[in-house]
Amino acid sequence: MSKGLRLSEKWFRRGLWLVAVVFASFLIGLGGTVVGDLPRVEAPLQLDDYLDRNAAEALRAQVAAAERAQSAAEDALEQARLQRDKARSETAAERETFDNWLATRSATQQAEHNPEVVRRTQALDALKQRERQAQQAVQAQQQAHLDARQGAAAARQRLSALEDGGYQRMQQAMRRVELRVFLYRLALTLPLLVAAGWLFARKRKSTWWPFVWGFIFFALFAFFVELVPYLPSYGGYVRYVVGIVVTVLVGRYAIVALNRYLERQRQAEALPDQQRRKDLSYDVALARLAKGVCPGCERAVDLKNEAIDFCPHCGIGLFDHCGACSTRKSAFARFCHACGTPAEASGTASAAPH
Repeated sequence: MSKGLRLSEKWFRRGLWLVAVVFASFLIGLGGTVVGDLPRVEAPLQLDDYLDRNAAEALRAQVAAAERAQSAAEDALEQARLQRDKARSETAAERETFDNWLATRSATQQAEHNPEVVRRTQALDALKQRERQAQQAVQAQQQAHLDARQGAAAARQRLSALEDGGYQRMQQAMRRVELRVFLYRLALTLPLLVAAGWLFARKRKSTWWPFVWGFIFFALFAFFVELVPYLPSYGGYVRYVVGIVVTVLVGRYAIVALNRYLERQRQAEALPDQQRRKDLSYDVALARLAKGVCPGCERAVDLKNEAIDFCPHCGIGLFDHCGACSTRKSAFARFCHACGTPAEASGTASAAPH
């Protein structure tokens, strides 16, 4: 169709398409803001709203107390281990000193060192006793730490069991909220889609077509981007059912539209040649000729073959001769390309030259 337009008209149309796109972008921005704020209509969900608060608070207090006891037991166990390691180190050092002293005494065989042997032995026994006490303290702290850890684990398990039930109830509530928010989006976008369909059917070629197409772009974006991704699934049933319904509706519309088009074409092809060419839009005829198809039936025709003046499929005249200069020209041309005589003023000559 653009081949029949004036250069300035082409640029005006491109500018109007730009207006349509800009108009659609602002509508999409506004619609996205509105749709994005729709979840705020619903109150935010919290886990505590679906729990026995008294029981939950009591269990949380038990968990906190058990964790504090576990932390204290860990600190005490660490201190006990340090004391045990210190006692072991002192005992080892004393034993090494004692062994060295015994070796020296055996070499000198001095009898006056016997009381010293007793004293050193007693000191070593005392260190061993301290080491045993430190080991017992470590064992006691290990038991206390184990008890605290088991107590904290049991308290956390009871709290987790309580919260699991709350999570399940909250998930059910979240699904209901998601469904309501989707219905809000549907209530907002479905009328837009219906309005866009009506505008496409009735107003897409009107004077204000840039705004019509801008609104259509906006409605399609709102439906397929702002609505469809938030379609509830419920195991896929909802999505598949909606997909089937949309496919059936679109398919039915396409089938009905095709049958109507074929019926219109059949009726048009039954009309006289002059009436058919008169009913065809000039721009539509030029666009179809530019594609190498018949303007009447839209079937392929070899337009470069100068022996073909009529469509071999529907019989509509494709070429005739100027009434003034007898030049072969397109039957849909408004002026003769050889002499410039208007087609209506000169009349239509026969398909073959006189």
